[in-house]
Amino acid sequence: MDYRQMIASMTPEIYRSLRRAIEIGKWPDGNPVSPEQREHAMRAVIAWGQENLPVEERVGYIDRGHKAGEVCDDPQETPLSWK
Repeated sequence: MDYRQMIASMTPEIYRSLRRAIEIGKWPDGNPVSPEQREHAMRAVIAWGQENLPVEERVGYIDRGHKAGEVCDDPQETPLSWK
């Protein structure tokens, strides 16, 4: 089985288990996650998310929001005065 087939065969439960192991540094049986295992698990979690989750639910998503208008500052406010 190659890497793409492995990612395609992952279930949401496996995804959640890998993600949790990365977060807490332990496998479900309590054994620690090695740095090499963490790297492989992170790659699998990211790849699975790319294929199966909407953008806002993927690992690493940053909600940048949006500007309300073209002007960032409220022109009605009193300008600062330096004394």
